[in-house]
Amino acid sequence: MTVDEKTREPLARRGRLSRDQAFWLVGGVLVLLLLSSSAPSPMYVLYQQRWHFSATLLTVVFGVYAVAVLAALLLFGSLSETLGRRRVLLVSLVGEVLSMALFIGARDVLWLLAARVVQGLAVGLATGAVSAALIELSPPGSPARGTLLNSAGPTGGIAAGALLAGLLVQFAPAPTVLTYALLLAAFVLCSAGVLAMPETAPHRAPGLRIRPSRISVPAGARRPFALLSLVLVAVWSVCGLYLSLGPSIALELLHSGNLLIGGLTVALFAGVATAGQMWCGGLPPLRAAGVGVLALLAGLALSFTALTANLPVPFFLGTAALGFGWGVAFLGSFRALAALADPAGRSALLASVYVVAYLSMSVPAVLAGGVSGGWGLRRTALTFIAAAALLCGAALLGLARTGRRDRRAARPAGP
Repeated sequence: MTVDEKTREPLARRGRLSRDQAFWLVGGVLVLLLLSSSAPSPMYVLYQQRWHFSATLLTVVFGVYAVAVLAALLLFGSLSETLGRRRVLLVSLVGEVLSMALFIGARDVLWLLAARVVQGLAVGLATGAVSAALIELSPPGSPARGTLLNSAGPTGGIAAGALLAGLLVQFAPAPTVLTYALLLAAFVLCSAGVLAMPETAPHRAPGLRIRPSRISVPAGARRPFALLSLVLVAVWSVCGLYLSLGPSIALELLHSGNLLIGGLTVALFAGVATAGQMWCGGLPPLRAAGVGVLALLAGLALSFTALTANLPVPFFLGTAALGFGWGVAFLGSFRALAALADPAGRSALLASVYVVAYLSMSVPAVLAGGVSGGWGLRRTALTFIAAAALLCGAALLGLARTGRRDRRAARPAGP
């Protein structure tokens, strides 16, 4: 674009923020979106005590969020390509403001369900726009900055949200109001910032065009996709259990009513995941996935020991190992899966990845909540750990087979 063309470009499109300022604003929005998604986790125990609902319903409250995120991703994942990143982000932030208002006004579990659905739709709507904007706004000298923030921002946000909410719930007044009120104000401020940021996506078509994401796996990639999906199922099922029932398990193990412990459990899990992604980001994808699954197995063994022997220290060591495994295994498997398709088919394949991930996060968690009423929380967790360990074993076999397939494909043909 020439200097004259830049001069004629509308101010609304250029924005009043510089590209560097806009990059950090969008990164902040990403962290804030995921921060708000984990904020209710330390409060679930309090909600249960107040409204006397079962662990089954608790996991349903958690699960509907994942389903709503998935639905928004599939229906509106490409909407920012036609409406622009900025408009889609604004709509998402308005949705977050509405969800925070529903949390603040919640009078029973139905309000929680409504708030989580709206929140999930807002996060899913924003995901594609945020991911693309971070890459488009990355400085020319640091093109990987957007990719790194895309991978580490969500887990860092989940950790920060659980820790902040745990502190406020335990030590501040109005425990089920103050956290959401602060987040509501933050989303309003972010909306003002998004209004001032430059638009980075061309408007390919006027008006509103909703094109559901296509879900497909290329014929030649179906076998490795199936094998690598075992990793997704293993890591995201563990993630779903920790984000929904993790605080309750920690409080029961410690025989404590301190709600900060629940927030610390989730924060430790997600915080170590963030550190692991940054530390192992340079590993080859399959090797990273293998390291992550091995860490998951170690964490599951520690957690099983802690719950059977009633030992808090191994439980938190296991939580850290599970968080590391979740972050690194997902990063490696995601990169390996993204490489299975050419650019034209990559979005359809990645939509399939999100389907597997979010269903793995929500369905096992809801099943665990369903049986915990009859089995008890600890027996349910032990059964879940055993099943997850079997999944990890299958995932390691899948990674080994995928690695052998890649080595055969890379081997030069004979004369």
